[in-house]
Amino acid sequence: MIDMKSRAYALTVTLCAALALSACSSTRLGGSSGRSAAAAPALAPVEAVPSGPVEAAPLAPIEGQPLSPIAGAQAPLDSGLTPPAGGTDIAGLPPAPPPGVSAAPAAPAAPTSRTAVVGSWSARDASGKSCRIQLSSSPALDLYRASASGCSNQDLSKVNAWDYRDGEVYLYQTGGSVAARLRGSSSALSGVLAKSGAPLSLSR
Repeated sequence: MIDMKSRAYALTVTLCAALALSACSSTRLGGSSGRSAAAAPALAPVEAVPSGPVEAAPLAPIEGQPLSPIAGAQAPLDSGLTPPAGGTDIAGLPPAPPPGVSAAPAAPAAPTSRTAVVGSWSARDASGKSCRIQLSSSPALDLYRASASGCSNQDLSKVNAWDYRDGEVYLYQTGGSVAARLRGSSSALSGVLAKSGAPLSLSR
């Protein structure tokens, strides 16, 4: 009986000792874990590494879809010779007349030299009468010889000299006064009589 009590007591003491050892071990492990976590040094912050420049490239167009223009992109220059809208006139040329309006005839070119008007002319005055005026290349003092035939107009009938200055033909009568001034081309001249202002024309 006493032996069984002794065994029970010994077993109880053993269990208590085992439990006490287990509790102590848990306390040591927990304390050590806590101290380790608290003692662990904080990690240093990592510096950001600068990246290289980013290059943008246009995306390939979706098959079947047109490539939309990029805002702000400059349109390609037109290599053709098509004139811009509203500007069809060529520099150096006069603009075309409006529809239905005929262009004014070009003025006849003035004779380029005195020799271009030398010769026989048919003169017609305001009355419609005509006569002959001969412009010679023979000099007469500082002018050139001229003659009139069949002229009923008194101013024309007295013409005896002529000259060419600045694109104009001057007819002179006896006494040295100007009878008429004419301009035009080497085939047609038009002007006025000096005294009356009546129109006068000469043609070949």
